Amino acid sequence: MPDSGATPPRNAPVKLSVFAPAAVTSVSAATAAGTTEYLTDAAIYRRVIQDELPTAKRLLWIGTADLKDLHVPRGRRAIPLLHVISELIDRGVEVRLLHAKEPGPIYKRDFARFPNLKRAMETMLCPRVHFKIVVVDGRFAYSGSANLTGAGLGAKSDRKRNFEAGIVTTDRALVKRIMRQFDEVWMGKPCATCGRTEYCSARIT
Repeated sequence: MPDSGATPPRNAPVKLSVFAPAAVTSVSAATAAGTTEYLTDAAIYRRVIQDELPTAKRLLWIGTADLKDLHVPRGRRAIPLLHVISELIDRGVEVRLLHAKEPGPIYKRDFARFPNLKRAMETMLCPRVHFKIVVVDGRFAYSGSANLTGAGLGAKSDRKRNFEAGIVTTDRALVKRIMRQFDEVWMGKPCATCGRTEYCSARIT
């Protein structure tokens, strides 16, 4: 019987493991406190933007470095994500948006279409923000690489979508930690020692 620990011959071909993309789009772990999943690419968009964000009843917090026009499907057409957020505000949801860059012109055009966004959506610009966070009602959170852009969290085809990765979680302790980082920046905790405060606090108009 051959020794299972024997070294293969020097010239023996080496078999490499190749993962199909569908095999790594989701890995999950469940605990008594909730579920945490590792997602990639379009799976992040589907779970965060399509499944969870529209269900917000109390609060929606979004942190992003880049901020661009982003559409989501509704029936046979696509609508701006800002349309969905406008509807949430009309239902009494508190929305906070923390971003690092001025949004693009198409985003600003869509923003102007929904007057309640300017009135009720709280926005803050901090050039040092590089985290990407979405929190829904303090029960669900996303933290990862995808910005609030079409190529990151939008309805793009696989040929145009960025390669993204992140976690979504309902684990109460982990959601709390994600919210704490967002809230500390929002409340200005790092501002006393920050060297870029002159670029902060601009509102989208």
